[in-house]
Amino acid sequence: MSDNVSVSGVIPKKSGYPKSVPFIIGNEAAERFSFYGMRSILVTFLVAQFYNPTGNKAMTGVAEAHANASTHFFVMLAYALPFVGGIVADWFTGKYKIILYISLVYCVGHLFLAVFDTNLNGFIAGLVLVAIGAGGIKSCTSANVGDQFDESNSHLLSKVYSWFYFSINAGSVLSTIIIPEVYDKYGAKWAFGIPGILMALATIIFFSGRKMYVRVPPSGVNRDNFVFISVYALTHLGKKKKGESWLDVAKEAHNPERVDGVKAVYRVMAVFFFAFAFWAVWDQNLSEWVIQAGKMNRVISMGSFSFKMLPGQVQTFNPIFLLIFIPMFNYWLYPYLDSIGIKTTPLRRLGAGLVLTALSFVIIALIQSNIEHGGTPSIWWQIFAYVILSAAEVLVSITGLEYAYTHSPKSMKSTMTAIWLLVVSLGNLFTAGINTNIANHGFLAPYLTDTTNYYWFFVGIVSIFTVAFMFVSPRLKERSYITDPYVGPNEQNKMIADTNNL
Repeated sequence: MSDNVSVSGVIPKKSGYPKSVPFIIGNEAAERFSFYGMRSILVTFLVAQFYNPTGNKAMTGVAEAHANASTHFFVMLAYALPFVGGIVADWFTGKYKIILYISLVYCVGHLFLAVFDTNLNGFIAGLVLVAIGAGGIKSCTSANVGDQFDESNSHLLSKVYSWFYFSINAGSVLSTIIIPEVYDKYGAKWAFGIPGILMALATIIFFSGRKMYVRVPPSGVNRDNFVFISVYALTHLGKKKKGESWLDVAKEAHNPERVDGVKAVYRVMAVFFFAFAFWAVWDQNLSEWVIQAGKMNRVISMGSFSFKMLPGQVQTFNPIFLLIFIPMFNYWLYPYLDSIGIKTTPLRRLGAGLVLTALSFVIIALIQSNIEHGGTPSIWWQIFAYVILSAAEVLVSITGLEYAYTHSPKSMKSTMTAIWLLVVSLGNLFTAGINTNIANHGFLAPYLTDTTNYYWFFVGIVSIFTVAFMFVSPRLKERSYITDPYVGPNEQNKMIADTNNL
């Protein structure tokens, strides 16, 4: 009998955390500091250093569009690669190797940013390497936390994930306060160099715990996954029988339960389609909004105390508001609304989030109109927009992940997370495309070079998606795998626990 199993067959609970946990949390905090630190100054640096170094007012609109396009392409790549990183880790290398090796690429990327601060091609190469690093490990780090636990200490997992996500927000808050200040006082080399040092520290911390990690070995190529099943169904549509789903033809070559799981993925993707509008605008608070903040009155006065914020520091309000709103919504707002008969279903939360997203951009558009008419509005107005956007983020982003988890079987949960990140990527790709069109004097340039019109354009985009969602959401088929987990007779005897199915 195993030493850790009692005579009764019950595995005793452990009170201590795995020794590997501090290394993982320390690694995550330092990595997030490096990522959000360089992002906090990225768009303003690109304008000032490469796209409009002389400060020519006639070039302002095009220069800002170039910088915004580069920033959104960077984010697009960073959020597209978790899908690839997950596949490589699950099928070939395991999580430890992919995190370690891609972290080294990450460090080289940061080095390029610091060294090539006067060379656009070298700097863009650095951005690509950082995106590969951030994206390549993104799908592995949080899963690596769960790998460290077994049945004896699984009751501690929620607490560890709380610390894990606290480390993410802590790294974000500190970096968006410190790095803009470093950039302002010491220049780009130090401002990009310090995040590089933190990424090197993150890699060292992670490597230092190498003897303590529980390493789940790669499973090899798993054919019963979303991609293989979808491709098989598409290439065998001629075999589809009347009344069947187009995916049912894949059951002849794949596990029928996995095919039903893929059907669930496509149902959830119908909801994700509307989240695309949110992600097309959300990341603008880390780029377009930063440029706008540079043209505002950023003096914060509280009684006799006052100080002037730097443009990149305004981003700090987003994680601060998130830390306030997440418990507020979950422990007060949702229960209160439910108690008065307004049931806060996931789809209703998503719809409300889209409305708030559009409202936040209405405020930003009005601020921009004031600026373009010669005003210098207070930064408090943008902070107010951050309040609304952060509330929208809780309603859309967190609810979206919850919806994906509850409406997909266990065998497809990691796939849904990867697809959610792809939606983030596609949203940024759309915004990057709009900015590229403006920068290259495309057909949108005559209308959207005026930044106020640009913001109203995105208000319109979100509004169209919101109205469409209101019509479509009542017709969406829903199926919770938490309250109704079984998809077939085989699963009544065996719940599939494999989440490495990308």
